[in-house]
Amino acid sequence: QVQLVESGGGLVQAGGSLRLSCAASGRTFSSYGMGWFRQAPGKEREFVAGLNWNGGSIYADSVKGRFTISRDNAKNTVYLQMNSLKPEDTAVYYCALRRTSTYTTTPALYGYWGQGTQVTVSS
Repeated sequence: QVQLVESGGGLVQAGGSLRLSCAASGRTFSSYGMGWFRQAPGKEREFVAGLNWNGGSIYADSVKGRFTISRDNAKNTVYLQMNSLKPEDTAVYYCALRRTSTYTTTPALYGYWGQGTQVTVSS
C-alpha cells in the first residue's frame, strides 16, 4: 500500500512562490509515474503537471513556464515548485501516483492520492 502526504501549501501574494512536497511510502517510488492536480471550489479536479520515472515531464498550459515538477528518489518525494503565482492558481493541490512508469493527465488512472494541501494566492 502506498501512502502520499503533501505539504508546503499556504497563503501567498500574487507573484510569489511556493514549493509543494509529496512524500511517498514504498520502496519502488522511483519506478512510478507521478502527477500533481488541483481543484478549486465548484470546479473539477484538473491536471497540473506529470513526471515519468525517467524525468520526462508535462505541464498544463496554464502553468507552463511557471511551475516545475521534480523528484528526489532518495527521499521518495516529488516536488512542485510554483513561481509567479496568480490568484487563479488558488486551489487544493493533490499529488498522485500510478503503478506504471509514465504520467497521465487523467485523474482516474492514478491509483493513489494524497490528502491535498491548500494554496491561496491573494491579489
